[in-house]
Amino acid sequence: MNIIYILDILGTFAFAISGALMASKKSFDLFGVVIIAFVTAVGGGMLRDIMINAHPINWIGDLNYIWTILLAVVFTMLFKSKIEPLRKTFFLFDTIGISVFTLLGLQKGLSYELPSIVALIMGMVSAVFGGVIRDVLTRKVPLIFKKEIYASACLLGGLTYLVLGFFHMNESVNFIISAVVIIAIRTVSVIYKFELPKIKEG
Repeated sequence: MNIIYILDILGTFAFAISGALMASKKSFDLFGVVIIAFVTAVGGGMLRDIMINAHPINWIGDLNYIWTILLAVVFTMLFKSKIEPLRKTFFLFDTIGISVFTLLGLQKGLSYELPSIVALIMGMVSAVFGGVIRDVLTRKVPLIFKKEIYASACLLGGLTYLVLGFFHMNESVNFIISAVVIIAIRTVSVIYKFELPKIKEG
């Protein structure tokens, strides 16, 4: 079990908890909580695999994702009142998660011989569209459409990976550098409240 896989599982766990918390705030029943946790954690990767016709679908090929999501739901139910003080910790897991999801999705796109720009988009889809599906199902405007540098950080980190790959950077070093780029952009943008410009009404 390598470090990237462990980070992938940790990211899945953090995403599933964010989905479970959102569903519980909306007073969903247990089944609803599990579904929202599930789509938040693996929805982006599943959408990517469907679009590029990759089989088996991410969570079908590795049952550890299902067990991780179920564990996250149980954890949320048992310790919901204690999770709130750990927001910074889960922000860290979430940020690491989107960096790993982005690069794994990008790598998968490249392995299917997609054009680099399409593979880059697939990486971004892997990282953020689970959250988009969560927000749509819970009747919220998706976070990436209204504030915070989120998807943009994924795209810039993925672009870093492609550029370094063009110069034949060692694969592991490339992955680490590109992940750090995503984590740094995301963290700095939240700390300093950076946002993308909006189109003003006339």
